[in-house]
Amino acid sequence: MNKKPSKVTIVGAGLVGSLLSIYLKKRGYEVSVFDRRFDMRSAMLGGGRSINMALSNRGLRTLQEVGLAAHLKQNAVPMNGRMIHDIQGNLTFQPYGTKGQFINSISRSDLNMLLINEAEKLGVDFFFEHKCLDVNVDKTELTFQNYSDTKHHQTDLIIGADGSFSAVRGALQITDRFEYSQTYIEHGYKELRIPSGEDGSFLMEKEALHIWPRESFMLIALPNPDASFTCTLFFPFDGDPSFQKLGSPEKIQTFFETTFPDATKLMPTLAEDFRDNPTSSLVTIRCLPWYKNNTILIGDAAHGVVPFYGQGMNAGFEDCRVLNDLLNEYQDDWTQVFPEFQRQRKPDTDAIAQLALDNFVEMRDLVGDADFLLRKKIEAKLHELYPEKWIPLYSMVTFHDTMRYAEALQKGRQQKAIMDQVMKLPSIESTWQSLDFGKIVNQLT
Repeated sequence: MNKKPSKVTIVGAGLVGSLLSIYLKKRGYEVSVFDRRFDMRSAMLGGGRSINMALSNRGLRTLQEVGLAAHLKQNAVPMNGRMIHDIQGNLTFQPYGTKGQFINSISRSDLNMLLINEAEKLGVDFFFEHKCLDVNVDKTELTFQNYSDTKHHQTDLIIGADGSFSAVRGALQITDRFEYSQTYIEHGYKELRIPSGEDGSFLMEKEALHIWPRESFMLIALPNPDASFTCTLFFPFDGDPSFQKLGSPEKIQTFFETTFPDATKLMPTLAEDFRDNPTSSLVTIRCLPWYKNNTILIGDAAHGVVPFYGQGMNAGFEDCRVLNDLLNEYQDDWTQVFPEFQRQRKPDTDAIAQLALDNFVEMRDLVGDADFLLRKKIEAKLHELYPEKWIPLYSMVTFHDTMRYAEALQKGRQQKAIMDQVMKLPSIESTWQSLDFGKIVNQLT
């Protein structure tokens, strides 16, 4: 590889691929982006295939670097915490962090179009409806199919940003000693909808992520700027209850009215949405190495995660920022950047993959549990008294964008072990406010 290749080809025009093309174009590269899908700006497809995105500090930091953070205000809705709905419709609000800390609900397609438009303004070339048929990592050559035509594309550098089922990763997988795993959870997801009120108002608290936790499954809802909510049912594929069991409009309606009564009243198109929107799977992708010769993976192609920490997009955006920082550090010498990028990011992406799986259990099982809520109160008090020493795990991951995911996971596990002992103290529910909080914090190493 030349120390600074001139032609870079990105496979995948999704969020990460589009953002990375901006970074690289600003560095002076000739950038082409190929994607198998339609151009969403001219051929918006029906809903149901993606979850609303939760944009937090790590993602915002990257967008600020490329000058796009200001454009998000009109397209994002701040969420200050979780609004928990019990089976009777009673509400409990759980702040995400301290005052002024929030995450942002944003449409995946709106953000993707913003990134593509900005990249095109800079001179990035996009080629939609081009399916990647082959990647030759030895010759740095790709083969694409567009309708009936097949074309070969020669380049200096290939970046696979084509998601969890990456064609570029598929080419690396057939190389010697490539480690790969994909792990599905037993749940799938289906997108549903709560519209705005007749007067255009929000029908629920707008600055919150709404959760209906039901132990083995859950419904969530994220607000949109048009006062609607994008809802997602995370539900087992098989068993009872499961998607398999909800085989008729009558069964769907009865189940929702029984399980999510307050939400169902706000969902006039429930039957149609359930019928028309696909049921999609949830997978964790791990692989190594991420690169060979002049080809490298980034984003979900290298480390797909389930969505329960709201960090998939943020982690992919952080990939782009870290890669750009390394290009600065090594003066665009990709032979040094490739191994260092993998060395830095692999532990962090493994960490967020585990955190996301753990958080699914918290969201569906624990957020309404009395012991869990007491634990959160104690941790909030520890953070209030010792803000630099005791930081709740969610805050470390979501709001501390200079802290690596792996460090957050390690510190979170240590704090959990300490709190497990605290929660075993006699009568903790009535005596917690008189705890020796300084002694608890001093257990941290």
